[in-house]
Amino acid sequence: MTVALARLEQSLTALTRAKRLGLVAYLMAGYPDADATLRLGRIAVDGGADVLELGVPFSDPLADGATVQRASERALANGMTVADVIAIARDLRRERDVPILLMGYANPFYRYGLPELARDLAAAGVEGLIVPDLPHEESSDLAAALAPAGLTQICLVAPTTPDDRLARLVPPARGFVYCVSLTGVTGARAALADDVATFVARVRRYATAPVAVGFGISRPEHVRALRGVADAVVVGSALIDAIDRGGEHELSSLVRALREATA
Repeated sequence: MTVALARLEQSLTALTRAKRLGLVAYLMAGYPDADATLRLGRIAVDGGADVLELGVPFSDPLADGATVQRASERALANGMTVADVIAIARDLRRERDVPILLMGYANPFYRYGLPELARDLAAAGVEGLIVPDLPHEESSDLAAALAPAGLTQICLVAPTTPDDRLARLVPPARGFVYCVSLTGVTGARAALADDVATFVARVRRYATAPVAVGFGISRPEHVRALRGVADAVVVGSALIDAIDRGGEHELSSLVRALREATA
């Protein structure tokens, strides 16, 4: 395992041993303006985020709900590009010792060029990518570009994923396995899906990497409900909503409340 992946996995594994959930914070790069992401990233990490996801804006974010769609549209209007997101990641890694992932759709990454993407991500200190619209069976060229650079494509699985596919996808997964907690798009929800614990238990039968749960997690009580179930939680839309409500102060307050709920 490369140093970067070891840092990501080992940090989450150490938290599990300490009986604390890892907190993965998602921010849309370029939202609400092109200069905000570096400041907001610092606030999220300083507030307790253990891993940072930087969203790469795209014109057709099919896995995302209204909050992330709106943020993506604004970021694109602000001129945010893949290269800009990588530059933000590089600056954050220089300032904060936290694993960073880019989350985005396949089209911008392929247009950037996969060899160039892997080279620039590695140089920026990024651990890897989350690409929700690229099935594992169609991602061999991306995996081939990322692996020599010590990067990974995070494995996403949904409640509808059958066991035979879990048995193929999950054992080789590195970094963490991303369990999509519901069937639908991203967005804050009032309650967790009833079957999330059963779903995570199914995934754990095959996983060697830590297991994270995302989509719909927005409140400290959601985080507390997943203690002892998952190794980490991913929060995105709720953080963007917090920025919309009260800017940096509201973001800091929510991240700190979520972090307190992890222990």
